[in-house]
This record gives sequence, structure tokens and C-alpha cells, in this order.
Amino acid sequence: GSILFLSIILFSIQIYCDFSGYSDIAIGIARILGFSLMKNFNFPYFSRDIAEFWRRWHISLSSWFKDYIYIPLGGSRGSTSIKIRNVFIIFTVSGFWHGANWTFVAWGLINAIFFIPLFLTKHNRVNTDTVSAGKLLPSFNDFLSILKTYLLTLIAWIFFRSDTVLDAFKYIIIIFSKSFFTSISIRFIHSLIDLRIIIILIVFIIVEWINRECNYGIEKINYLKNRYFKWLIYFVLLFIILLYNGTQKSFIYFQF
Repeated sequence: GSILFLSIILFSIQIYCDFSGYSDIAIGIARILGFSLMKNFNFPYFSRDIAEFWRRWHISLSSWFKDYIYIPLGGSRGSTSIKIRNVFIIFTVSGFWHGANWTFVAWGLINAIFFIPLFLTKHNRVNTDTVSAGKLLPSFNDFLSILKTYLLTLIAWIFFRSDTVLDAFKYIIIIFSKSFFTSISIRFIHSLIDLRIIIILIVFIIVEWINRECNYGIEKINYLKNRYFKWLIYFVLLFIILLYNGTQKSFIYFQF
């Protein structure tokens, strides 16, 4: 169970780096050509609830769905049943957009189920600011909210990644079984993933947190007064990219 849980954590990081990364490439290329594209990801894994997560994840698609499907359906106007219907439709369509597989539909419906309690209690617009803005560390409540939201997204990602809905339920049962508490040796973890990559991921999370109020993850490097230190960081990043370039693989989201 714990190994499976670790795998879905790594997948959540992979799909974020994959999608946010190639979105940033597209934004950068467009800027070179004189076009300004909207930010597509805004540090989504630091969200304090599912509603905030969806304001920060794949912003361009969410905005399109809101403008061309949700609002024409009536949006937040009308009876409670109409509002719930609209929420389910928008998340179901989001699932269908990713592919003609029931796993994607289930992924959309699960996110709708997570979202509706916030929507009905009018708490879906509570966390519109940056978490713990101006602070080095999050408050205890913010930390718990981020952790809770991340765990909910992990549950949804299980359905997104699985081949069938039945497989997804099997994985969830395994994760929440007694086997989750089975001890894992460092050597066994090392056989699954290079420990150097784990260190890089930890540094990556720290850098993202420090720059969460910026437009992108390493923006504050531009403000360093020591240009030699600034370029040293750039060369280190380039070295890591070249070191772990591996074999050529297509982006996950190219299939959608």
C-alpha cells in the first residue's frame, strides 16, 4: 500500500512538471515572437481547497469551460439543483476532454464531489489570495489545508492514471489497507527512484514555495544583485537538465 501511495505521489509530481513545463515552454516561445499568453499554472499544489486548486490548475482550459459552458448553462444562478447540475456538467466535460475512457469521467465526477460542498456552503471563493503571503512558513492551519487538498487530488489522480475504474478502486483499497504501514527500507526506495532525484524534488518544492507569489518558480533569481551567483544558478539548472535528460519521451498531455 505504501509503495502504491508513493507511486501516485510521484505521478502527481510528474504530471504537474510535464504539463506546467511544456506550458511554460509555449509561453516563453510566444513571448519571443511578441505574444503574451496567459499563465496556465499558478502553484496548484499549494492550494488550500479544491476550488482554489481548480483556479490554479490548467487555468486556460478552466477559463474556457467557464466562459463557454458553465456561464451559458446559467452558472451560479437558479435553484440549488440547477447549480449542482452545472457543476457536475462542467467537471464531466472536463473528464471527457481528456479522453473517451470512463476513468477520466470518474476523475471529473470525483472532483465535482469534492467541489460541491464548498460551492453549496459558499466557501469556494474563500481562498483567493496566496497562501501565507509574506511569510517564510505556512501557518499550521494552512499546512493542514494544503495537505488535505493534496491528498484529495491524489485520490482523483488514481482514477486519472488507472486503466479502468475497477483498477482505481482496487488501488484505493490497497492503499488504505494494513499493508500501508508496512515498513520500507531506504534501499528498496532507492531501487524504485534515484535518491538524487528525491533531493532535487525537495529543492524544487522549496523553490516553488519561496516563489509562490511570483509569476513563475525561479523568478526571484532575476532580482539577485550578484550576477555571478545568478549565472551559477542558471548553469546548475542547465547541468541538472543535461544530466537527467534521459531518452526522448513525449509529454503526457500530448495525448489529450
